[in-house]
Parts: sequence; C-alpha cells; structure tokens
Amino acid sequence: MTTLIFGHKSPDTDSTGSPLIWEWFLNHTGIESKAALLGEPNTEAKFVAERWGFDLPEIIADVEDDQSCVIVDTNNPAELPANINNADVLAIIDHHKLAGGLETKNPINITIRPLACTATIMHQMMGAHADHMPEGIKGLMLSCILSDTLAFRSPTTTEMDKDLAEALAKDLGVEVEAYAGEMFEAKSDVSAFSDAELLRMDSKEYGVDGTKFRVSVLETTAPQIILDRKASLMETMPKVAEEDGVDQVLLFVVDILNEEATMLIPNDLTKTVAEKSFDATVEGDTVVLPGVMSRKKQIIPALKV
Repeated sequence: MTTLIFGHKSPDTDSTGSPLIWEWFLNHTGIESKAALLGEPNTEAKFVAERWGFDLPEIIADVEDDQSCVIVDTNNPAELPANINNADVLAIIDHHKLAGGLETKNPINITIRPLACTATIMHQMMGAHADHMPEGIKGLMLSCILSDTLAFRSPTTTEMDKDLAEALAKDLGVEVEAYAGEMFEAKSDVSAFSDAELLRMDSKEYGVDGTKFRVSVLETTAPQIILDRKASLMETMPKVAEEDGVDQVLLFVVDILNEEATMLIPNDLTKTVAEKSFDATVEGDTVVLPGVMSRKKQIIPALKV
C-alpha cells in the first residue's frame, strides 16, 4: 500500500512542502509514498511549489480505514482527517507541542523537536541521504524554513534552522532576503480570497478554559491590504465561528517587516482576550502588539479569557 504523507488543514508552505520532501525521502529509501494535502494551500505555498517545479499534491477529504500514513507539521487531531484514528499512522514528524488525542493501531515513530520548521527536522532525520537531495527538494526545504521563520525574524528561529537555510541557499545560488521577499509578496496577495477564506487560511483551533477559538494569523508585508477589509472581516467572524463550531475567531495580522501584529477587536470577548493575554490597552476595534510574530510561541501560549 502507498503511504500517504500530509500535514494540517489550511496548509501553509511547511505543510505543503514537507509532505513533498518526505515523499522524496521515503521513495528514495524504497518505501512507496505519496504526498497529499488536507485543503487548498495558501498563495505562498503555491508560489513555492511552482518555483521549484512541483505539482501541488492531491487534496484529500479523509483517509480510509487502515490507510498507512505519515503525519507532518502537526499532531493535533482537530487539524487532521476525521477518520485519522482508524488509519494506520506510521510516524509523526512535528515541531509543535504535543496536543494529545491521537490513537494509533501500533507503536509508531514520533519525532517532535523544538525547531522552527518541520523541514529542518526532516533534514536531520535523513542523515547521509540528505546529500542526495535534488535541487527541487532543497528549494522546498529552504522555502519551508524561510516561511516558518519569517526569514529568521520569528522568535521560533533556531541556529539549526538558520544554518541549514543559509547552507541550502548557498548551494542553490539563492540570495535569502531577495527570495524571501518574493515568497512574502506571494503570501501578501490575498485579493482572490473571500473574508471567510482569509479567516480560515492560516488558522488553528485552540481551547482556553472552556472557550474554543479559531486562531487565525495572516503574515504579510502589506498589512494595510488586509486591514482595509477590517469591517467585513469582523462581520464575517461570527458566521465562521458558528460554522466551525468555535466560540470566537481571533485574527492577528502579522506585519513581517515592522515585526508586529495587529489584532482585530470586534467585541468584548476579543477585547478581554487582548488585554489579559498581551497586557494591551484596547481603544477601538484594533490593537497593535509590538514584537508579536509567532502564533506557536507568542500567541497561543499567552491566551487568557
């Protein structure tokens, strides 16, 4: 049986690129495998795939019973197919905190390391096989690291991530800041997306003291394009929350260049969350959070209600 490899729903560059990287590695080592996606990837991920010569993997709605699979860039059941506990999960490769709730048929290999990017972990796991990576796989790996670290601006960045990215860039003849700028420009083009699509585009479900949130982050070099849609985004938030079975959508617009986030404040609950979580003073329907860049390290752990 072909092993499927996939990341989380609402795929970003790491959850699009890492399945392709691991597909290459498993096939290279004699294990028949195929990358898959659990949703439409964002514009940056699409740019990266095309830039390095890859077709986007097939989007799957669920997995069959006993389907062998490898989960990457998440271990949270809320971000995975509904039938995941009936699949045959062989391994998890991730850089997020352990969420719990997955049940497997057999003992599995789990690799979760405190690095900024799943692709960095994969490079470590490949050992000497990494020397055989073709140019396209190296390009995906570089792109995943630059995306997840915001070109080393994110506080999640480690020296291992940075050293690997710089080595890959040198090998590929790519200038890091220039290429990252192309990636971020692609990510910032959100004109084709509806408000609901934007709110779900890069989002994760997270509960705090019985309150369920969809925590949405939009990383951009042109934050005003998104903030110009503030009124309609806030109007759409309750509908998305109801459809997704959460109490509230929290939206953070991360300004990559100025290294700050703007949080939308449509109601009293989000105001309370902003003030308690980030020691912020809220006056109006937005609040700027200086230095806040990372959902994983700075937003999720801080959330209070």
